[in-house]
Amino acid sequence: MLLGLSAIAWAFETLRPWRINQGNFRKDFGLDAFYSVFNFFLAPWLFLNLVYQFSDKLVGHHLEAASFISVASSPGWVQITLLFFIQDFSHYWIHRLLHRVPFLWRYHRVHHSVEEMGFAAHLRYHWMENLIYRSLGAIPFYFIGFSPLDLFWVYLISISIGHLNHSNLKLTYGPLRWIINHPVMHLWHHAETIPEGHRYGVNYGISLSLWDMIFKTGVWHTPPAELKLGFKNRDLFPNDFINQNLNLLGPSLSLSEDQRP
Repeated sequence: MLLGLSAIAWAFETLRPWRINQGNFRKDFGLDAFYSVFNFFLAPWLFLNLVYQFSDKLVGHHLEAASFISVASSPGWVQITLLFFIQDFSHYWIHRLLHRVPFLWRYHRVHHSVEEMGFAAHLRYHWMENLIYRSLGAIPFYFIGFSPLDLFWVYLISISIGHLNHSNLKLTYGPLRWIINHPVMHLWHHAETIPEGHRYGVNYGISLSLWDMIFKTGVWHTPPAELKLGFKNRDLFPNDFINQNLNLLGPSLSLSEDQRP
């Protein structure tokens, strides 16, 4: 699935690139390819099974009793739609926390170390984000009865939108841009300089831009194609996988230096 999505996104980038000064093998493409393999295949096997086993022992035998509502008997499209909106809503707020809480930002800045945007940048993130998103993001599902298979389809939809959001494409989906996140809008999220009127970041929506419209965290106009990405003092941040994942306590990037705490 991941290889297929990547091939499609890469083909679109090659045929209709937005930032024509980027090559097909953009800066740090190899690093992001490794992150993709690590975060999509290795990290879940290494870390997530432990989380799932723990959560199953903690609440697994009480899920049915704890469920406030059950959608398991609803048509599949109803389950998928409801789960998709619930997951994306929770991920929107987790994403805001990653920018707002200094300790969490030290993990999340790995993702924001991208300096040239492309589809593979989607999966450049610190391994701790796997635990943060899947532990906090799973809480709403403990109170809903659902078909586990539908979670796979929700995951597939989210991964597909995320791949496109990070692609080198000038794509907005027309009127649907007010509902669905897109590559043009997401470029603002990775800007080195946060747009005026916002302190910690903009366009936090993972799959849906709807939340940014409702909670007034969106910037909607088209940025310049060559918008500078990253964060201030990005040159002090490591450029390799090992040091990016170990470098949590330094160099210090204060609010005045980085705009994010």
